[in-house]
Amino acid sequence: MVAIIMAINIIYVSLSTLRVILTLKGRRYIAAVIGTIEIIIYTLGLGLVLDNLGEIQNLVAYGLGYGIGVISGSIIEEKLALGYTTVNVISSNPDITFTKQLREKGYGVTSWYAYGMDGDRLALQILSPRKYELHLYETIKSIDPKAFIIAYEPKQIHGGFWVKQVKKGKIVRSVEKEKEQSGEVPKEENISSREQ
Repeated sequence: MVAIIMAINIIYVSLSTLRVILTLKGRRYIAAVIGTIEIIIYTLGLGLVLDNLGEIQNLVAYGLGYGIGVISGSIIEEKLALGYTTVNVISSNPDITFTKQLREKGYGVTSWYAYGMDGDRLALQILSPRKYELHLYETIKSIDPKAFIIAYEPKQIHGGFWVKQVKKGKIVRSVEKEKEQSGEVPKEENISSREQ
Protein backbone atom coordinates (compact mmCIF):
# COMPACT_ATOMS: atom_id res chain seq x y z
CA MET A 1 0.00 0.00 0.00
CA VAL A 2 2.81 2.42 0.92
CA ALA A 3 4.61 1.84 -2.40
CA ILE A 4 1.38 2.27 -4.38
CA ILE A 5 0.52 5.56 -2.66
CA MET A 6 4.04 6.88 -3.18
CA ALA A 7 4.09 5.86 -6.87
CA ILE A 8 0.66 7.41 -7.48
CA ASN A 9 1.75 10.71 -5.95
CA ILE A 10 5.04 10.78 -7.89
CA ILE A 11 3.12 10.29 -11.14
CA TYR A 12 0.45 12.82 -10.14
CA VAL A 13 2.90 15.60 -9.21
CA SER A 14 5.09 14.96 -12.27
CA LEU A 15 2.03 15.29 -14.50
CA SER A 16 0.96 18.41 -12.59
CA THR A 17 4.36 20.02 -13.21
CA LEU A 18 4.19 19.18 -16.92
CA ARG A 19 0.63 20.49 -17.18
CA VAL A 20 1.59 23.86 -15.70
CA ILE A 21 4.64 24.18 -17.97
CA LEU A 22 2.66 23.25 -21.08
CA THR A 23 -0.05 25.75 -20.14
CA LEU A 24 2.57 28.50 -19.79
CA LYS A 25 4.03 27.53 -23.18
CA GLY A 26 0.60 27.91 -24.80
CA ARG A 27 0.03 24.18 -25.43
CA ARG A 28 -3.33 24.17 -23.71
CA TYR A 29 -4.88 21.14 -25.44
CA ILE A 30 -2.04 18.82 -24.47
CA ALA A 31 -2.15 20.38 -20.98
CA ALA A 32 -5.90 19.63 -20.79
CA VAL A 33 -5.35 15.95 -21.65
CA ILE A 34 -2.58 15.69 -19.05
CA GLY A 35 -4.81 17.49 -16.53
CA THR A 36 -7.57 14.91 -17.06
CA ILE A 37 -5.18 12.02 -16.42
CA GLU A 38 -3.62 13.92 -13.50
CA ILE A 39 -6.91 14.43 -11.64
CA ILE A 40 -7.90 10.77 -12.04
CA ILE A 41 -4.58 9.68 -10.55
CA TYR A 42 -4.85 12.31 -7.78
CA THR A 43 -8.34 11.15 -6.79
CA LEU A 44 -7.21 7.53 -6.70
CA GLY A 45 -4.18 8.32 -4.49
CA LEU A 46 -6.10 10.60 -2.14
CA GLY A 47 -8.83 7.98 -1.83
CA LEU A 48 -6.30 5.35 -0.76
CA VAL A 49 -4.87 7.68 1.89
CA LEU A 50 -8.29 8.74 3.22
CA ASP A 51 -9.48 5.12 3.39
CA ASN A 52 -6.47 4.29 5.56
CA LEU A 53 -6.12 7.57 7.47
CA GLY A 54 -5.09 5.81 10.67
CA GLU A 55 -1.96 4.42 8.99
CA ILE A 56 0.82 6.99 9.51
CA GLN A 57 3.07 5.29 6.94
CA ASN A 58 0.49 6.07 4.22
CA LEU A 59 0.62 9.80 5.05
CA VAL A 60 4.42 9.70 5.03
CA ALA A 61 4.38 7.89 1.66
CA TYR A 62 1.96 10.49 0.30
CA GLY A 63 4.26 13.34 1.41
CA LEU A 64 7.43 11.66 0.12
CA GLY A 65 5.73 10.87 -3.18
CA TYR A 66 4.79 14.53 -3.53
CA GLY A 67 8.38 15.69 -2.94
CA ILE A 68 9.87 13.12 -5.32
CA GLY A 69 7.19 14.04 -7.88
CA VAL A 70 8.30 17.69 -7.82
CA ILE A 71 11.89 16.64 -8.50
CA SER A 72 10.98 14.14 -11.24
CA GLY A 73 8.62 16.65 -12.90
CA SER A 74 11.34 19.27 -13.09
CA ILE A 75 13.82 16.70 -14.49
CA ILE A 76 11.29 15.70 -17.17
CA GLU A 77 10.77 19.37 -18.06
CA GLU A 78 14.53 19.92 -18.37
CA LYS A 79 14.81 16.93 -20.69
CA LEU A 80 11.91 18.16 -22.85
CA ALA A 81 13.36 21.72 -22.89
CA LEU A 82 10.37 23.22 -24.67
CA GLY A 83 10.53 26.66 -26.21
CA TYR A 84 13.31 29.14 -26.77
CA THR A 85 15.73 31.15 -24.71
CA THR A 86 17.04 34.61 -25.49
CA VAL A 87 20.63 35.31 -24.54
CA ASN A 88 22.04 38.82 -24.28
CA VAL A 89 25.82 38.98 -24.60
CA ILE A 90 28.15 41.91 -24.15
CA SER A 91 31.64 41.39 -25.51
CA SER A 92 34.47 43.63 -24.35
CA ASN A 93 36.06 43.35 -27.79
CA PRO A 94 33.86 44.84 -30.55
CA ASP A 95 36.29 43.57 -33.22
CA ILE A 96 35.57 39.87 -32.59
CA THR A 97 33.58 38.31 -35.44
CA PHE A 98 31.03 37.11 -32.90
CA THR A 99 27.92 37.63 -34.99
CA LYS A 100 29.27 35.82 -38.05
CA GLN A 101 30.50 32.80 -36.06
CA LEU A 102 27.16 32.37 -34.27
CA ARG A 103 25.13 32.77 -37.47
CA GLU A 104 27.26 30.12 -39.17
CA LYS A 105 26.18 27.75 -36.39
CA GLY A 106 22.51 28.55 -37.07
CA TYR A 107 21.65 30.93 -34.24
CA GLY A 108 19.51 34.01 -34.83
CA VAL A 109 21.67 36.97 -33.84
CA THR A 110 21.08 40.70 -33.71
CA SER A 111 24.12 42.79 -32.81
CA TRP A 112 24.95 46.42 -32.27
CA TYR A 113 27.79 48.52 -30.94
CA ALA A 114 27.44 49.80 -27.40
CA TYR A 115 29.51 51.89 -25.05
CA GLY A 116 30.39 50.61 -21.57
CA MET A 117 32.26 52.08 -18.65
CA ASP A 118 35.61 51.11 -20.12
CA GLY A 119 34.90 51.84 -23.78
CA ASP A 120 33.37 50.24 -26.86
CA ARG A 121 31.47 46.97 -26.60
CA LEU A 122 29.64 44.60 -28.91
CA ALA A 123 26.12 43.76 -27.72
CA LEU A 124 24.31 40.71 -29.11
CA GLN A 125 20.87 39.25 -28.71
CA ILE A 126 20.72 35.54 -29.60
CA LEU A 127 17.77 33.19 -29.95
CA SER A 128 18.26 29.50 -29.23
CA PRO A 129 16.03 26.48 -28.67
CA ARG A 130 16.26 25.69 -24.93
CA LYS A 131 17.69 22.24 -25.57
CA TYR A 132 20.80 23.86 -27.11
CA GLU A 133 21.15 26.60 -24.49
CA LEU A 134 24.19 25.05 -22.77
CA HIS A 135 25.84 24.48 -26.16
CA LEU A 136 25.30 28.16 -26.95
CA TYR A 137 27.00 29.19 -23.68
CA GLU A 138 30.00 27.00 -24.47
CA THR A 139 30.19 28.47 -27.98
CA ILE A 140 30.05 32.03 -26.61
CA LYS A 141 32.78 31.27 -24.05
CA SER A 142 34.99 29.72 -26.72
CA ILE A 143 34.70 32.89 -28.84
CA ASP A 144 35.08 35.35 -25.94
CA PRO A 145 35.86 33.90 -22.49
CA LYS A 146 35.28 37.34 -20.91
CA ALA A 147 31.80 37.85 -22.41
CA PHE A 148 29.02 38.99 -20.08
CA ILE A 149 25.97 36.73 -20.55
CA ILE A 150 22.34 37.18 -19.44
CA ALA A 151 19.62 34.70 -20.45
CA TYR A 152 15.85 34.77 -20.17
CA GLU A 153 12.92 32.91 -21.63
CA PRO A 154 10.73 34.99 -23.96
CA LYS A 155 7.02 34.59 -23.41
CA GLN A 156 6.07 35.21 -27.02
CA ILE A 157 7.95 35.43 -30.31
CA HIS A 158 6.40 36.83 -33.46
CA GLY A 159 7.79 37.29 -36.94
CA GLY A 160 11.29 38.11 -37.96
CA PHE A 161 14.16 36.04 -39.21
CA TRP A 162 14.89 34.35 -35.89
CA VAL A 163 12.27 31.63 -35.62
CA LYS A 164 12.48 30.68 -39.31
CA GLN A 165 16.27 30.32 -39.12
CA VAL A 166 16.27 28.45 -35.82
CA LYS A 167 13.66 25.97 -37.07
CA LYS A 168 15.69 25.05 -40.16
CA GLY A 169 17.83 22.65 -38.15
CA LYS A 170 21.16 24.34 -38.74
CA ILE A 171 21.83 24.42 -34.99
CA VAL A 172 21.12 20.69 -34.71
CA ARG A 173 23.62 19.93 -37.47
CA SER A 174 26.18 22.25 -35.88
CA VAL A 175 25.85 20.59 -32.47
CA GLU A 176 26.01 17.09 -33.96
CA LYS A 177 29.09 18.00 -35.99
CA GLU A 178 30.89 19.33 -32.91
CA LYS A 179 29.97 16.23 -30.88
CA GLU A 180 31.17 13.99 -33.69
CA GLN A 181 34.47 15.88 -33.91
CA SER A 182 35.00 15.65 -30.15
CA GLY A 183 34.12 11.94 -30.21
CA GLU A 184 31.16 12.33 -27.82
CA VAL A 185 28.51 10.65 -29.97
CA PRO A 186 29.01 7.69 -32.31
CA LYS A 187 28.09 8.29 -35.94
CA GLU A 188 25.24 5.73 -35.81
CA GLU A 189 23.59 7.68 -32.96
CA ASN A 190 23.88 10.90 -34.98
CA ILE A 191 22.13 9.32 -37.95
CA SER A 192 19.28 7.97 -35.83
CA SER A 193 18.81 11.32 -34.05
CA ARG A 194 18.54 13.10 -37.41
CA GLU A 195 15.90 10.67 -38.58
CA GLN A 196 13.77 11.42 -35.50
